[in-house]
Amino acid sequence: MPASPDPSGFAGWGARVYRHRLGTLLAVVIVTLLGGLWGSGVTDRLSRGGFGDPDSESARAAAVTERALGPQGEMAVVYTAPPGATVDDPSVAEAVTDTLAALPPDAVRGSVSYWSTGAPQLVNPDHTRGLAVVTLSGSDSADRLDAYERIAGRLAPPGIDIQVAGTTPVDQAVNEATAADLTRAESVSLPVVLVLLTMVFGSLVAACLPVAVGLLAIAGSLAVLRVVALGVEVNAFAVNIVTLLGLGLAIDYGLFMVGRFREELARGLSTGEAVQVTVATAGRTVAVSATLLVVALSGLLLFPQGFLKSLGYGGMAAVALAAAAALTLLPAALGMLGHRVDKLRVWRPKRGRHAVAAQGWERLARAVMRRPLLVAVSITAGLLVLSAPMFGAQFGQLDQRALPQTNPARVAADAVQRDFPGFTGNATTIVLQGATGPPAPQAVEQVIRNVAALPGVAAVAPAKAGGDVVTLSATLRDDPLAAKARRTVDDMRALPDPAATRVLVDGPTAQGADGLAAIAETLPWMAALLIGATTVMLFLAFGSVVLSVTAVLTSALSLGATFGVLVWVFSDGNGADLLGVTPAPLEAGVVILMAAIVFGLSTDYEVFLLSRMVEARTHGATTTQAVITGLARTGRVITTAALLLIVVTGAFAFSSVSTMRFIGVGMILALVLDATVVRMLLVPALLRLLGEAAWWAPRPLRKRQQRVGRHEAEPSGQETPRRRGRNRRRPALDHPHVLRPRLDRRRRYDDDRRYPAHTRQEAD
Repeated sequence: MPASPDPSGFAGWGARVYRHRLGTLLAVVIVTLLGGLWGSGVTDRLSRGGFGDPDSESARAAAVTERALGPQGEMAVVYTAPPGATVDDPSVAEAVTDTLAALPPDAVRGSVSYWSTGAPQLVNPDHTRGLAVVTLSGSDSADRLDAYERIAGRLAPPGIDIQVAGTTPVDQAVNEATAADLTRAESVSLPVVLVLLTMVFGSLVAACLPVAVGLLAIAGSLAVLRVVALGVEVNAFAVNIVTLLGLGLAIDYGLFMVGRFREELARGLSTGEAVQVTVATAGRTVAVSATLLVVALSGLLLFPQGFLKSLGYGGMAAVALAAAAALTLLPAALGMLGHRVDKLRVWRPKRGRHAVAAQGWERLARAVMRRPLLVAVSITAGLLVLSAPMFGAQFGQLDQRALPQTNPARVAADAVQRDFPGFTGNATTIVLQGATGPPAPQAVEQVIRNVAALPGVAAVAPAKAGGDVVTLSATLRDDPLAAKARRTVDDMRALPDPAATRVLVDGPTAQGADGLAAIAETLPWMAALLIGATTVMLFLAFGSVVLSVTAVLTSALSLGATFGVLVWVFSDGNGADLLGVTPAPLEAGVVILMAAIVFGLSTDYEVFLLSRMVEARTHGATTTQAVITGLARTGRVITTAALLLIVVTGAFAFSSVSTMRFIGVGMILALVLDATVVRMLLVPALLRLLGEAAWWAPRPLRKRQQRVGRHEAEPSGQETPRRRGRNRRRPALDHPHVLRPRLDRRRRYDDDRRYPAHTRQEAD
């Protein structure tokens, strides 16, 4: 029989929350809502940049160019002459030049056009379309976006059609589409989740509790983001992550906690005892699960890109506050509601429905127990096959292909690449900086000759000069996001520098190559953090090295299979037409984000499953009995939680932006694979094969774990809460005159329910 939990543990926390339930409830709600109101102003402080590595060569080149020549943010504007006219007609030329001259100087540093230079590369062959290159003000992408928004409605002369292309218009289009998709996803997913929770619990009151936790987690996370934004750059996409994880995980945690509370009430416990048991068991599991996911997301802080750091800030805040609300607000609310948690019933489940469901999961577990080797080998082989495309993945950065083919920004970018081959998005900027003044003409000519001789370069020519800097524009032969283009940039950087001249390479391809290099350099450290922290924390939670290693390996298998399918679709193009996406290299930052979330969620469901298995072991069950009991008790909860999270995150699968669709489809794949195939089949099969070895740990580590990572099974109770009427206050459970008889009666009752006669025998 397990010892009574320490009052300072989770059981003690549950007892304290129950005693002060009204004060706890009011404090959490008031503080969170006030924080959310203040945090709603975070949108004014968020950045739309942070995608590059600030310590890279391309960043140094941009800084040198900006210091000598000013900001270099450029966009291309295509002017189409009216029917029957050409861009050489005086009326067209005058209208365009007047429009460009009237642009506000605080938003535009200057412009170069066909009408001001007569350059042949700025006009199409039939002279019906001309090009103007506008340089926006601003030292970073956020400032340039603001400048573009101020002039977007002033670029078109009367009677002349325009198309605007470039990085800034694409970023603006992506931001607008993402915001619209997020609003639509929230408006659709939240009602659906509420309906599903009502179907699961049968009660509107019980269904509203997890949703309330999610909304409060989002509100609190916005306040955290605003605090963080006071000191560091935070990308606006962090708000999307807050919504996705805050709502999704709060619903998962709420489902787990409310379900356990109702289960304990059904066993005959009082409201106070049910709260205490719920916090000591399900609450502890939620805390371990959330901590693991926070650690996984903290790996994003290791990367130099501000974009990834921002996602880490938002994700960590959302998960931590969802767990905090589940451990404070929920126990307090459940303590106040008691049996009224089942009020406002919309349907009444049939008697024994949960028992029938548990028997179904028990039959599945027994089927796995009979053929564990076949199940484990076949599933592992299948997951490895699904993972295979991942090894041929190509990575790049966001461009116009993330937008739908009909989006104006993408149409304009495609038109520029098609009609103006002399001015395309694959131009690379080569910056020459003299040691004591402008680079010598001989040095410039030497660099031009060396770069032009590279097989991946189509043309190279002088671009701008000023101060001690001269820039060259090199047009690449390959797609700027392709691996061949990045190798060409590497070849440029490998060329020897002329005497007294420093040569730096910038441009979209160089920036993408630098970003990938930074990610590749940091990724092993992130993997070490995830694996090491997960292994240690699972060992402290469950006391088994083997269980910890098994959890990490199965999570890695689930992650690999998910990314293999995503590469096969989004990069290789298989089925891309059905999803309405254009095959392209995967955006590396989004892949890293997905890796952290999927790995964390995989471990999350592993914790849910193992917690009930370890609880059964604590009550004397064998390995097979523990596996069967754990699956029977958690199978419905895990699959339901995964379904609800699919609804929340899967709404992004219908986004018009391919990166958001990548996240949505990826989450659906990961949740389906992990919550069914991996946790319900593979993990039980592996534990059956391991047998008693599954619980092994070295003796010194086990002693340390018993001191540091104490496992709390069902508490015998620290105190019995005050009751009224015929349920008036009774002696404390740990009173010597009542402790042993009550515990013995309850233990026999619980053992009969948990391990009936037909489950106490080993499976064949």
